[in-house]
Formats: sequence, structure tokens, C-alpha cells
Amino acid sequence: MASSQKKKQKSGDFLIQGAILASAGMITRIIGIAYRVPLTYIVGDEGMGFYGYAFEVYSIALLLSSYSLPLAVSKLVSARMAKGEKRNAIRVFLCALVFACAVGLLISLIIGFGAGGISTYLMSAPFSRYALRVLAPGLFIVAIMGVIRGYFQGMGTMLPTAVSQIIEQIVNAIVSLMAASYLLKVGTAIAKARKNDLYGPAYAAAGGTLGTVVGAFGGLIFLVFVLACYRKTMKRQLRPDPIHEDESYETIVKIMLFTIAPVILSTAIYNISQVLDQLLFSHIMAAQGYAESKYVALLGIFTGKYNTLINVPLAMANALGASVIPSLTAAVSVGDREQIHKKIQLTIRFAMLVAIPSFMGYVVIASPIMQLLYGDARKTPAYMLTIGAITVVFYCLSTVSNAILQGLNRMTTPVKNAAMSLGIHIVALLIMMIFLKWNIYAIVVANIIFSLSMCILNARAIYQACGYRQEYEQTFIRPFLASAIMGIVTLLVHKLFDLIIGGRIATILAILIAITVYAVSVLKLKVLTEAEIRSMPKGTTILNLCKKAHLL
Repeated sequence: MASSQKKKQKSGDFLIQGAILASAGMITRIIGIAYRVPLTYIVGDEGMGFYGYAFEVYSIALLLSSYSLPLAVSKLVSARMAKGEKRNAIRVFLCALVFACAVGLLISLIIGFGAGGISTYLMSAPFSRYALRVLAPGLFIVAIMGVIRGYFQGMGTMLPTAVSQIIEQIVNAIVSLMAASYLLKVGTAIAKARKNDLYGPAYAAAGGTLGTVVGAFGGLIFLVFVLACYRKTMKRQLRPDPIHEDESYETIVKIMLFTIAPVILSTAIYNISQVLDQLLFSHIMAAQGYAESKYVALLGIFTGKYNTLINVPLAMANALGASVIPSLTAAVSVGDREQIHKKIQLTIRFAMLVAIPSFMGYVVIASPIMQLLYGDARKTPAYMLTIGAITVVFYCLSTVSNAILQGLNRMTTPVKNAAMSLGIHIVALLIMMIFLKWNIYAIVVANIIFSLSMCILNARAIYQACGYRQEYEQTFIRPFLASAIMGIVTLLVHKLFDLIIGGRIATILAILIAITVYAVSVLKLKVLTEAEIRSMPKGTTILNLCKKAHLL
């Protein structure tokens, strides 16, 4: 009985850590939206286009220098802690830190000095070079930060990562707005002197990216402080271990590279798909006779408004993925098949509980959301969100299934699946851009095709890896029914309040009511079992409140 209780506690443990990280992720996404709204007003659609171009290149560079480090370090540390190899766990951390400093510095220098050539010849957007140069030092900072975050995640705590993310985003928001406002004036003055209006938004975009670098530095300072507080524990871990043999640093580097490489490749394909989208879009639109200001503005809407909203629910998927990898790795290390299946089921279930209602909400009130956040009543941004909303479900599912495969030690599988999906994606994009002339909507639909392909291929791979068969009713059908009820109520409530009050207040009230209706619908349709509610953070308290309210 005690063993069974312990297993249940362990199976829900990663959900609590995931919830901590997800909460931080949601807070940072909300802050991100909050500051992106005034930032978009300051820099304009052209500026957001340059901002988006720079960030796509930065994302690729970040991927090469540091993106895979938290995952690799957490995976390697958790595997050694599960076997009681505490000294080897700390050796992994120290080795990764040296690796991050070397690679992070190299990539920073390449991007910093090569920004002009990359912007002009690769991205066909020369004015994005200012933003890219500003972003370059952030690559070194984030590389070090990634290793420290990965170490704490491998030790089973997501709190340092969560708090550092919030600090990073708050600093980012403040500095971005201040720097964008100041540099817009500088750029406008230069634009008048050189008779080119694009200098204003280009300089403003560079100011917006400055917040990213300063914010990352703020997050790093906090993590170094936590690490200093944790130094006694780390000293104990470094004591000679007579039971377990020390791994050489050479061996650790080899294992780390073999762990990092597949993660880099699979995530690179995700990021490359976005860079290719922008490259193909820019060149094809230019060939079709559109002015640079026109297609850069469309990409500004895509990256600054549409993508920002699509990425908000992905915070939950990213957090669950980050928490399940060390947890799954530990279960695989000891061969606990029951725990493996339980963790996979809970990870996908909780990701869908957020993704499906988000998709429904975007479909039902796309235009009011765009007006609420950006004051944008144009049809194009609303249509993009309505059409692309389903991407939330597919990207959330593909994100957690990628993490599950990595936790199952199927490191190269997401790479193969992403490569196949990218091929399908590019063919579809070219057809829609050249023959159908769908404009910016071609990118939206191509992303749906890419993410759906990833979901199908990953589901098949998970079954082959551990024999897990996806359950559909509790994970997809019932949450969809609850979301449909929420969607109908939201639409009616918004129309009613729009007639009575109108404006943004009507949208805010509709969203608040939507959350309540969805929560009640989930409970009434028995989407979650009592055991699953109990495994959530403060689950017992939530369960008791639900019973008192006769919702169960």
C-alpha cells in the first residue's frame, strides 16, 4: 500500500514541477503580450517585421549555442541522480558550463560581426541588421543561463528556472519599451537626413531587442545568486564517491554532444521552417511585384501579433515537456514501464486541457482579441488567427511528444519526423504562394500542415518505443465538448455585452466567463478523475472545493 502511494506521488510529482514552470511561462507570456502591444504601436508593422527577421536568425543561433543545453543537462543530471551518482551529476554541470561559455562566445561573435551580411544576403531585409547586432551578446548570456537552469531541472526543481524567467521578462519589457521609444527618435532623425523612412522602424526594432539581452542578464544574475546559496549542497556532491566510479570529462562531453546533437537538429528544423517561410515569402512577394514595406508589414503582423498569441498556450506544453524529460529519463533508467505510461498519459492530457480551449477561444472571438490587445480591427490579423488557431493544438501535442521521445531516449526520432514534416511543409507553402497566391495565409496554413504531420509521426514513434497507445475520449473528445460549450457561451455573451457596453470591456468579460464555463464543463463532463485532480498542485484543496460546490 505504501509502495503504491509512493508511486502515485512520484507520478504526480513532475506535474507539480511542470505546473510551477507552466505558471511562470504563462506569466511571462502575459507580460510578453502586455509589452508587445505598446511595442507594436511604437515600432509599427514595418519595425515588427525587422524585429521578426532578426529574431528568426537569433533563434537559430540560440539553438546552436544554448537552446538544447537545459534539456541535455537536465536529462544527464537526472539519470545520474536516479542511480545515486551525485558526484557525476555535478561533473556534468561543470563540464556543460565550460562548453556553454566556449560555444556561446563563438556564436555571439559570428552573429555580431556577420549581422550585415546575414541581413542583406540571407534575409533580404538589410535594415534588420541593427536589431541582430544588438541581440548578439544575448547568445553568450543565455548559453550560461541554460546550463544552470538545466542543472536545477535535473535535480527535480523548476523553481529557479520559473523565477528567473519572470525576472527576465519583466526587465525585458521595461528596457524594450524605453529603448524602442528613444531609438525611434534617433532613427527618425537619421531617416530625414538620409531620406529613407525605414531607418525609424529599424532603429526602434533594435531598441526592442535590447530588452531581450538586458532581461537575460537579469535572469542570469538571479540564477547565479541561487547557485551561490546552493554551494554547500554542491560541495557535498563533489565529495569522493567510493561506490560509483567517476566519469571522465571527456566521456561526459561525448555523451553531452550525442544528447545535444539530435535536440539541436529537431529544434533547428522547427526554427529553419520559420526562417524558410520568411525567406520564401519575401522573395516570392517581391517577385510578384509587392513593395518591401508591404510584405515586411505582413510579416510584422504574423510575427508580432499572430505568433505572439499562438505561443501563449505553448507555455504549458513547453513546461510539461521540460518537466517530463528528467522524470521519464529516471523511470526509463530503472525500467518502470507503468510509470512511463502514466507520465506520458498525464503529460498529453494536461497539455490538451489548455490547448483545445485556447484554439476554440481564438476561433470564436479572433477579431475582438486583436482589438483588445492591439487595437487592430483589420480583417487580415483576425482571419490569420481564426485560420491558424488549430495550430495551437497541433504544436502543443508535437512539443510534448517530442519531449516524451527524448525522455524515452529516442533522441534521433524527432529529427527524422521534423525533417519529413518540413519537406511536406515547404512543398505546400510553395504551392499556396506561387499557384494559389494565398499571400500571408499560405504561411499560416503551411504551419498547420507541419505541426499536424509532426503529431502523427510522433504518436507512431511513441507506440513503437514503449507500447503506449493514445487514449482519445478523455484526452481529446471530452475536452473538445467542454470547449465547444465554452465557445458557444462566449460568442453569445460577447455579442450581448457588445450591444450593452461595447469595446474592450465586453471582450474581457466574455473571456472571464469563458474560463469559468470551461472549468465547470470539464468537471461536469468528468474529463479529469479525482486521482488526477489530486495529483495537481493544491489538488486536494481543489478537489474538496469542487465537491462542496457539487461540481463532482
